[in-house]
Amino acid sequence: MTEILKPTRRGLLRGAAALGATGAIASPLVLREARAQAAFNWKRFSGQSIDVLLVKNPRSDLFQAAEKEFTELTGIKVSSEQVPEQQQRQKAVIEFASGKPSFDVSAISLHVQKRMAAKGKWFADLSPMIKDASLTSPDFNFEDFGAGAVAYARQADGALDTLPYFVDYWMLYYNKELFDAKGVAYPKSMDEMAVAAAKLHDPAKGVAGFVSRGLKNANVPVWACLLLGQGVETTSADGKLLTDTPEAIWAGELYKKLNKDTGPVGSVGFNWNECQTTFMQGRAAMWLDGIGFATPLEDPSKSRIVGKVGYGVTPPGPKAHHAGMFGDGIGISRGSSKKEAAWLYIQFVTNKVQQLAMLKAGAGAPARSSAYLDTATIEASKFGKQYFDCLLNSAKVARAALPQIVPVTEFRDVFGVALTNAIGGADVAAELKKATEAFAPVLAKSEQG
Repeated sequence: MTEILKPTRRGLLRGAAALGATGAIASPLVLREARAQAAFNWKRFSGQSIDVLLVKNPRSDLFQAAEKEFTELTGIKVSSEQVPEQQQRQKAVIEFASGKPSFDVSAISLHVQKRMAAKGKWFADLSPMIKDASLTSPDFNFEDFGAGAVAYARQADGALDTLPYFVDYWMLYYNKELFDAKGVAYPKSMDEMAVAAAKLHDPAKGVAGFVSRGLKNANVPVWACLLLGQGVETTSADGKLLTDTPEAIWAGELYKKLNKDTGPVGSVGFNWNECQTTFMQGRAAMWLDGIGFATPLEDPSKSRIVGKVGYGVTPPGPKAHHAGMFGDGIGISRGSSKKEAAWLYIQFVTNKVQQLAMLKAGAGAPARSSAYLDTATIEASKFGKQYFDCLLNSAKVARAALPQIVPVTEFRDVFGVALTNAIGGADVAAELKKATEAFAPVLAKSEQG
């Protein structure tokens, strides 16, 4: 009986279509009833205020730039904060553990915090809200999000506790002017990448052949991406560590060679932002990192190499060709009292317009498929066809680089020290063996919980 009195929107629309097909007079009324049933209204939660915790990066800049428009549309005020990556992760852990986080919405790195968020029950499941026509705009079109990105965000129990908005493929930025000046071709393999770096390394002129993250913890994704060239990840499908194998040692030796022999002075303390600054000042010939860091490289007010940047798919390794895949999601704090207003915010910052803006800005790979169909935007972009070719071709060979385990941060801390020591001259095999032995009990304990 309830179903008759309160029909679903989909059922009403099906009924309206059937009536329309037979020429029934009542069909317009049924359609109006269907629309009324949805009752979606952007102003429904006008007057509320939400707090948002973001990671400091180009995507968050876009989110903040859209806040005024969001408030005009909804009447909801937004107070957002961008915090550097490592500090933001620490803040999230501490506040969620308190049970009363100070924010209603938070962005997270899926490759680091996904399983931690599930175990700690950080976020509310978004699926019921996505299905609720009174809370989700008819224009939202959840099906537009790529299946791979959604699968990456979805938890083991099926809950979608964050919405993916950014998929980061690691690629090789290179300075075309420096390459041309020395007649060096784009490397066709990881080994050739090291050869090219040696040829381009020119300390006398203040130019490093290669730059990547050297700071402990931050440096682990570099090694993990090189390891994908051997066709393996840092852990097996059944959770066994593969971090002191011949393949892992090969990747560690390559990491050491690139950074110790052809990296800039002080790179042992570099995170992505120091690498980015070095590269866009023309002081490094190559930089291996996420495609989402491209934005300032083509900005004349920040970069000295505008128009000289090459965007290349990560070269293949000895046994496989993969681009390391990482990603970001955004979710609603389980303890928030403003979940509905927060959901409107998430819808808005991940809508088709905002996702296309990410692509236009060169701020990374959007999770929505529609962004890549806008040929006019691609043709008019300051990043040029090579950037988009790199993005699309990287997607074809993408593979998760970091293990999807709870203690990802500890994993990065332990192996980050090993890699930092290697840059300093330590033996790679010995460092990886020591790190593996130190981390094994941490991983085992996390799986027991």
